[in-house]
Amino acid sequence: MDPTRPVASVIGVWGGRIVGLDDDVADLPARRVVDLDGAVVLPGFVDAHNHLAWGGRAARTPDVSSCRTVAQVLDVLRDAPRASGWVEASGYDHRALDRPLTSRDLDEVGPRIYVQDLSGHACVVSGDVLTSLPASALRDAQRDATGAPTGFLAESAQTAVRALRLPYSLDDIAADVESGARQCLEEGVVLAAEAGVGGGLIGSSPLEVEAYQRATLPIRVQLMISADRLEPVAAHAADGIRRAVPLGLRTGLGDDRLSIGPLKLWTDGGMMARTAALTWPYEGMDTAGQLQDDPDLMRAAIIDGHLAGWQLAIHAIGDRAVDFALDALSEAQGTLARPDARHRIEHCGLVRPEQLDRIAELNVIPVIQPTFLWAYGDDYAKIMGPRRSPWMYRGKSFLDRGIVVAGSSDRPVADGKPLRAIQFMVERRSKEGTPIGPDESITVHQALAAYTTGAAYACRRENTLGTITPGKLADFAILETNPLTTDIAKIGTIPIAATVIGGHFTYNPATFPA
Repeated sequence: MDPTRPVASVIGVWGGRIVGLDDDVADLPARRVVDLDGAVVLPGFVDAHNHLAWGGRAARTPDVSSCRTVAQVLDVLRDAPRASGWVEASGYDHRALDRPLTSRDLDEVGPRIYVQDLSGHACVVSGDVLTSLPASALRDAQRDATGAPTGFLAESAQTAVRALRLPYSLDDIAADVESGARQCLEEGVVLAAEAGVGGGLIGSSPLEVEAYQRATLPIRVQLMISADRLEPVAAHAADGIRRAVPLGLRTGLGDDRLSIGPLKLWTDGGMMARTAALTWPYEGMDTAGQLQDDPDLMRAAIIDGHLAGWQLAIHAIGDRAVDFALDALSEAQGTLARPDARHRIEHCGLVRPEQLDRIAELNVIPVIQPTFLWAYGDDYAKIMGPRRSPWMYRGKSFLDRGIVVAGSSDRPVADGKPLRAIQFMVERRSKEGTPIGPDESITVHQALAAYTTGAAYACRRENTLGTITPGKLADFAILETNPLTTDIAKIGTIPIAATVIGGHFTYNPATFPA
């Protein structure tokens, strides 16, 4: 993936870093020589938007994603354990059931039931939980024909429910992080950017960073700090900082194993929950989604985070939310120019043609999740309609304008495998075979770049990751076959022969003599 040295057959590693290629190192004495027997070595994949703790927790939480009736969901919940007085389940998808789940259904199981929507942007709760919420949380709640809340709560209402359940213990979070990180390791991922800790929509504890310090991390991790950690500060007038994370923490703190990345902000919801903020309503529906919070508060957080020196990672899926994010970033850069801020729009799920040039002009990095369209593309295309569906999770249109594209998974919302996403970026077909924006197709090499050079750049780690270049970290994904030459339809299922981190075969199913 290094354009100055596209191919090599010998890699020299010393002290956890790459020290040379081919003739530079081939004749030097080595303590250990590993013959990969024709396997293909790529830079280790970088997942620029991941939820390790959530992914690990989902793996140990009762899962209702395979259920097809409400009765089956209730059977799962009846057998589920209680933790801290709650019964939790994950993987709820109203589209897959005979009818939507309601609080009355959950009341049959017992009190304090929380069933998380697959998207992470909504949930269904039992009646006692509804009565525990403040009236403000139920203002926009879904209601039945009698006007009573159904128990389905989205966005800020779900956050209010999570506030009743939180915090999780640090030991539990650390164990979940380790579990989620092992999932990444087995898919060739060497760096995962955890998309929101300490608060916000995904946070598990106000002390969450400590859990990552406690964890034994098998991969490198970068943490995005939730913007609700910003606090007013009495900084020197010359610093121009109005709000900051306590002690002035910001992007860049840490080391190669664990570091602080962007400040994470949310501006809208998600397509699965029909809460992503659109310019026009969802096809066949009377809703156009919603912004996450008061626009003035969200704009202030973006500007204050920018002034405090943060790289910003702004969740914006719908095109109306993308407009909001671009307007706020333009205002922030106008207040204080930071040419290499590398602000990001997380998801950038629906981008109108006229928004493309603005993204390029502002040097914004779209952090996309191609596997969403592989897994849910038929549904997303239906709710966007034929005019808008070609605008979803773009590829070629970004690259044609010189925009850096960063690949990611949003694990556990969708399959975390980078190779699965890479295959989609080339094919642009859902798992059912439906073409989704075929004009946005890119080459295999360009798709690989999104999960190596592009994602490393988005995480400000291009000096240490993303290419197999002397001086960089010796982090590799070793594949059984070459994605550049294999049948495109088989890229997603290429086996990972090993994952090497810092020169160590940390995951080695091929049992190389390491």
